[in-house]
Amino acid sequence: MSGGKFHVHGPHDHAVEHASGEHGSGGRLTQSVAIFTAILATIGAIVSYQGGHTQNEALYYKNEAVLKKTDAANQWSYYQGKSTKQNLAELAEALAATPEQKAKYAADIARYKVEKDEIKKKAEGLEALSLAADKKSETALNPHDKLAQAMTFIQIAISLAAICVLTRRRWMFGLSGAAAAVGMVFWGLAFFAH
Repeated sequence: MSGGKFHVHGPHDHAVEHASGEHGSGGRLTQSVAIFTAILATIGAIVSYQGGHTQNEALYYKNEAVLKKTDAANQWSYYQGKSTKQNLAELAEALAATPEQKAKYAADIARYKVEKDEIKKKAEGLEALSLAADKKSETALNPHDKLAQAMTFIQIAISLAAICVLTRRRWMFGLSGAAAAVGMVFWGLAFFAH
């Protein structure tokens, strides 16, 4: 308790100072763990950003694949409509009574065949774009699982470091370092092991 001119330590003040590591080697351990934890938190922020980025990129490409697939489906519906018109023109040609009517329906049939070929090419092109975007999505998401594992081990390392400071068990710092090392391995594997 503090007063104007003198300071009296309470019975717990000495215990708090000792636990905080202000005396002896405990202070060095606390300082080492604090620096180690700060480095891990920084690396964890980078890994977390990369994991989020891979998800966002994968979602972008997956959305692109769905849009192209929808456009392709629309083209195939358009193709089907032209096929129906062609079939009706073929029926009308077969039932036509005059050569002029037959010629008119034959021209319609030829036009529908050309239009269907163009629509088919466009639909197939859109399907190819959809498949390519789907593949890009898959490729973008590949590192995500390893990044998630890396982040998990980094978080475990930070937790073990905190326990180390609280319990003053130096071997916990070793476990923390091992967990961090495993996290670093997974971080590296995320980008180099496809």
